[in-house]
Amino acid sequence: MKLAINGGDPVRNKSMPVWPVWGDEEIENLTRVVKSGKWGIGGKETAAFEQKFADYHHAKYAIAMNSGTTALRLALTAADVGDGSEVIVPAYTFIATASAAIEAGAVPIFVDIDADTYNIDVKQIEAAITSNTAAIMPVHFAGRPADMDAILAIAKKRHLKVIEDAAQAWGSAWKNQPVGAIGDAGCFSFQSSKNINCGEGGIVLTNDDMIAKMVRSHYNCGRSEDGLWYEHFYFGGNYRITEFQSAVLLAQFERYEELKKIRNENSMVLTKLLSEIEGIELLGTTPEVTSRSCHIFIFKYIKEHFADKPKTAFIEAMRKEGIPTSPGYSLPLYKQPVFLNCAFGPRGRRMDWPVDYSACHCPETERACFEQAIWFTQNVLLGSEEDMHDIARAIQKIQEHAGEIPI
Repeated sequence: MKLAINGGDPVRNKSMPVWPVWGDEEIENLTRVVKSGKWGIGGKETAAFEQKFADYHHAKYAIAMNSGTTALRLALTAADVGDGSEVIVPAYTFIATASAAIEAGAVPIFVDIDADTYNIDVKQIEAAITSNTAAIMPVHFAGRPADMDAILAIAKKRHLKVIEDAAQAWGSAWKNQPVGAIGDAGCFSFQSSKNINCGEGGIVLTNDDMIAKMVRSHYNCGRSEDGLWYEHFYFGGNYRITEFQSAVLLAQFERYEELKKIRNENSMVLTKLLSEIEGIELLGTTPEVTSRSCHIFIFKYIKEHFADKPKTAFIEAMRKEGIPTSPGYSLPLYKQPVFLNCAFGPRGRRMDWPVDYSACHCPETERACFEQAIWFTQNVLLGSEEDMHDIARAIQKIQEHAGEIPI
């Protein structure tokens, strides 16, 4: 059987499910907003969504805004993190985890990931703590909760804030406690690729009265909920979400559990199928993780079992077989040009910086980026069980003919 990349017939010719999933509910909600005449601040949709999201995650407060990146930055600032203090972040994550710290006036310190979970390696956190450390920002990567017991224990011992980057983890839970309201604050994203999306958007969850007060002020031009419209008590900007976005989120939220169930079922099927293929390694399971959003399905590609062909060649072969396959993050954050050049000033001007990021080395992160990590995005997990079998069949076909994969 010839590989599709070499002119053979592909395993599949049909597309995986498209994203976003939407229906009449979004249209009806948007129509309601248009007719209300309240398209921005002062409408009812945002307040309704904030309450639903807070209740779902067992949080006292939820503050919706224009992006998950903004949520991270304002959560740090509201938690009194900045002024050159250090924030510990994993090196394998979207850039916003680290750039939000810089925007807040803090210095990101990169820590490697655990090879078994792709979350921050909690065993390496304490070695990264200095007298300037103010916070730990764990990422619940791909919707798999980080080890919150260990992180909270370290934070309590060292008097640090914990800001959860839960951008991919709506409804994920650690010991039956939804993530996002376990630490001092948690931040989620509603950007287009996310399991609940409105194009762009984000939210901060917290149980802390002061953090909630300050986030609400910073995202609303420095106003106070107790003050007049033209009284500005703190610095702030306009980072508000619109009623249109909140209306879409309310509709998306209502079908979330149904879609989450499909993703989880397909994730289990795929886990079983891929566990039987030599050279494919799956991330570990943790009994404390009692719920997962399944935003990304990740496996490790071990090239020695595929004729030593590089990850990039395997991915291209998969795509030709009709399987949309992603390499994930192609660079550790500390190897991004913005960090190597400390280009944090206006127009990318180099700034004096206390960290030389060119000296960073996180071996597991580099292995994930350059050699092993393969992703399937969440829309793939909305397919049928037969779609999951197609994925396994494509991998098996490529493995059997690995020597023929062009480089």
